[in-house]
Amino acid sequence: MDNAFLSQEITELHADICSALADPRRILMLYAMSENTLNVSDLANQVGISQPAASRHLKVLRERGLVRAVRNGACVEYRLTDDRLIQALDLLRGVLRDRIHYRASLIGDPSID
Repeated sequence: MDNAFLSQEITELHADICSALADPRRILMLYAMSENTLNVSDLANQVGISQPAASRHLKVLRERGLVRAVRNGACVEYRLTDDRLIQALDLLRGVLRDRIHYRASLIGDPSID
């Protein structure tokens, strides 16, 4: 395989992951799963959405390889496939926080510290 093809493949995989992160509820679900292995009902309750909505979001996260389902008796629990995902999300939050501080400094808002 040539480098151009590999670069295109990596870029497409990157875009797939980013599209999975494009919904705030999915981000909240990922943070919840970073603390515990949870079933769909627990995730729905923690994020404040219906169980069918949580199932749809979990499907997206599973298809992108960000979470995996693990059977525990009669229950299916979900967990992150890679803890570095939370590190990446935290890094992005740091960038966003810096952007907010910068914009606040442009308008002279003293309440942003």
